Amino acid sequence: MTQSSYSAKAPGKLMIAGEYAVLEPNQRAVVVAVNRYVKAYIGPFSQNKLSLPQMGLEDITWETSGERVQFSVSDSRLSFIQNSITVASQFLQEKSIILRPFQLQIESELDDPETGKKYGLGSSAAVVAAVISAILYLHSDREEPTALDEIFKLSAIAHLKTQGSGSGADIAAAVYGGWLEYSAFSAKWVLKEFKQGGKLTELIEKPWPNLFIRPLTPPSTLQLAVGWTKEAAATGPMIKKVQSFREKNLQAYNEFLKESSISVARLIKSFEMNDSTEAINALKQNRKALQKLDENAGIAIETAKLKILCSIAETFGSGKPSGAGGGDCGIAFLKDDAKIQEMYKAWEEADISPLDLSVSKKGISVTGS
Repeated sequence: MTQSSYSAKAPGKLMIAGEYAVLEPNQRAVVVAVNRYVKAYIGPFSQNKLSLPQMGLEDITWETSGERVQFSVSDSRLSFIQNSITVASQFLQEKSIILRPFQLQIESELDDPETGKKYGLGSSAAVVAAVISAILYLHSDREEPTALDEIFKLSAIAHLKTQGSGSGADIAAAVYGGWLEYSAFSAKWVLKEFKQGGKLTELIEKPWPNLFIRPLTPPSTLQLAVGWTKEAAATGPMIKKVQSFREKNLQAYNEFLKESSISVARLIKSFEMNDSTEAINALKQNRKALQKLDENAGIAIETAKLKILCSIAETFGSGKPSGAGGGDCGIAFLKDDAKIQEMYKAWEEADISPLDLSVSKKGISVTGS
């Protein structure tokens, strides 16, 4: 990288409680940022150039046609980056900032280094947050060019533009870091406002309906542990199955929302009261709400391996799938950190890999070089 280059780092995430329900208005979830990161290295260059060495993609160039970024290669894996560059560029142009060519390299710690399989730590959200932050910093002369709220909203727009749906909880973790209480914005409202051709700068300044983000402090003796099933899961199809169930059986779905809401509120209260035992019990309760949804909708949130992971965790404290389920990771809450190694051993005997993760207290961070 040349002088005036930057490195932007965004953490991955784990959903703790409130999965699926958080897609509905005013439903709360708890999410945490973890210390595995996506890094975006950026610096001025003679032309626009992108490299993702871990994917075997090097020296990709792009042109901007109107507001559309067009890469020199066609690869669906680049869509989140493509829309991130598009959104950041549009935002800068609206602020009358002249865009200069740059080289961008992206590296991720959110996949298994041996197999390349994703852990399910919100890689697309971390990529979007890192890329947008890097571009904004490169085009600013100030030490702190962008408020975190601005990065969050721009990242949410780029993510929605690519995926068409989502709660934004993973983006909140990537941007703000730490433990968060989160209620989702209205994705339909954001997409409608964006597609109506209004200014991005105006959309960023508006309050977003239902959006609520608040930092949480966990109970002092609460231990978080994470196990990986080695099974990759796709969130999109799982969400579609739940939405289909919602359309066919609204009463049962609303019952799930109620049960999820009660358990998440209980978990948040346990954090406020510094009560580890209550946090463990609240997590159990949230798992039960998801199990009932799983049973009613027949969508396999808890795979055979996730069931084993959770039942082992419950002999030490409590456990549940993290995120949409169907594979990826499960989490455990324990009070006794001396018991964690014993639980890890039981997981390993069941072919579940403990992940050495801790909370990333900081969200997006950018350093100059």
